[in-house]
Amino acid sequence: MKLFRSLTEIDEALRGGAVTIGNFDGVHRGHARIVNELRALAKKHAGPAIVFTFDPHPVRLLRPELTPPPLTWTSRKAMLLEELGVDATVVYPTDRALLNLTAEEFFQQIILDALGAKALVEGPNFAFGKGREGSIAVLAELCKRHQMELQVVEPLLESEDYVSSSRIRNAIAEGDVDTASSQLTHPYRVRGMVTHGMNRGSEIGFPTANLDAIDTLIPAPGVYAGVARTDLGALPAAIHIGGNPTFQEDDQKFEVHLIDFEGNLYGQVMEVDLLSRLRATTTFESVDALTGQLQRDVQTARELATSYLSSLDA
Repeated sequence: MKLFRSLTEIDEALRGGAVTIGNFDGVHRGHARIVNELRALAKKHAGPAIVFTFDPHPVRLLRPELTPPPLTWTSRKAMLLEELGVDATVVYPTDRALLNLTAEEFFQQIILDALGAKALVEGPNFAFGKGREGSIAVLAELCKRHQMELQVVEPLLESEDYVSSSRIRNAIAEGDVDTASSQLTHPYRVRGMVTHGMNRGSEIGFPTANLDAIDTLIPAPGVYAGVARTDLGALPAAIHIGGNPTFQEDDQKFEVHLIDFEGNLYGQVMEVDLLSRLRATTTFESVDALTGQLQRDVQTARELATSYLSSLDA
């Protein structure tokens, strides 16, 4: 995985190709369409395919109260882009100096001087430079002036709406990880640190790994089928998100039951693919009723996760 966090790290081999600029949060199928065009232009110009993105999201500096929760962390974003065929991802540290560049300054300093781009690929709503003054029309004029090829890629339309990070974020916030994953290039994934909980799950026969410090969007409360990725490999999992109304516990938790697994994972980082939401969080009239439902949840989660893992091996 080639990930660069400074323009000074870019060597000559990564110059003179095709470049696309954007946030690429989630790396969805609309992004994949852009990358396909990027690779084609890179091949045409006999150079690399480069994604230039930002960390943090520019909105975090300009309007922090409007900053959306991210769908991916930086290293995973770069990995997903590499899987699509990108040669390198440049993650630029967003600062006021960058945001104060005019459109022409950004074009000259970033696209020409640093990246030496021969071609650009963007969507029709792309904007750059201070105050987003650089529209796609401005970009087209700058490219023409510098004899650079520009390819504008239309958004991907699905179910009468465009595939976008915002649309995916809304689906996840509602617990609809099925729809979200159908628009992403991979199932929606979160990561966190395994910490000690109240051991409530162990007491009723369903021990869980409690995840803290999750740095991406957490889906709506409910029970989910998924796959937990640990140092031991990928394991089928049933996930509970939210409080525990049966025991009058309101604290919001992210609990992962590793199916048919025994062991200690405290202190490890765990990544979890969320495959499907099985049901909403419910208050049960007894512990027996709860454990009976959990048994059914685990069986369904086992079947879904096993089927998904088998598809990866096919």
